[in-house]
Amino acid sequence: MELYNYIKALHLIFVITWFAGLFYIPRLFIYQIEAFYKPSPEKEILGKQLKLMAKRLWFIITWPSAILATLFAIWLLFLIPIWLEQGWMHVKLGFVVLLFWYHLKTHQIFKQLQKDDVRYTSKFMRIWNEGATLILFSLVFLVILKDAINWVFGVIGIVVLSILLTIGIKWYKKIRDKNPKA
Repeated sequence: MELYNYIKALHLIFVITWFAGLFYIPRLFIYQIEAFYKPSPEKEILGKQLKLMAKRLWFIITWPSAILATLFAIWLLFLIPIWLEQGWMHVKLGFVVLLFWYHLKTHQIFKQLQKDDVRYTSKFMRIWNEGATLILFSLVFLVILKDAINWVFGVIGIVVLSILLTIGIKWYKKIRDKNPKA
């Protein structure tokens, strides 16, 4: 049982660092997109620095954390395989698949921006940034509450959280438009 606790702690540490990377990389994308439309030499100076920051974050923190979190999760399932028979674990694994889709799509955006291929607006990236937040909320509540969760209230909660995040983004945009230095 002691081994289990060490593996669980390592899994949790790497989940946290994985999400930290997923939370910060879209913010760097926003800065890259906004820098792309600045005049020279600011565009080139900022662009070069932001690409380097994104590359380091993505390949030194985010990807290794995703891989290690996954390896430790598999190890946990190997230690306690009965979890695979429980409904909450099936739902959790569904959210993990969604998390990997989000991660891979973010990787695609990362590669585009590294080539100065700007296909998204900074507004879109602000909304994209909330995807990891919604997945994290879903996973944490699911893991903590397991079968005790009332799915109707859980779904309503995620919808309400999404609405609040959207309102927050719009509110921030209004403040930012009034004061560009915000």
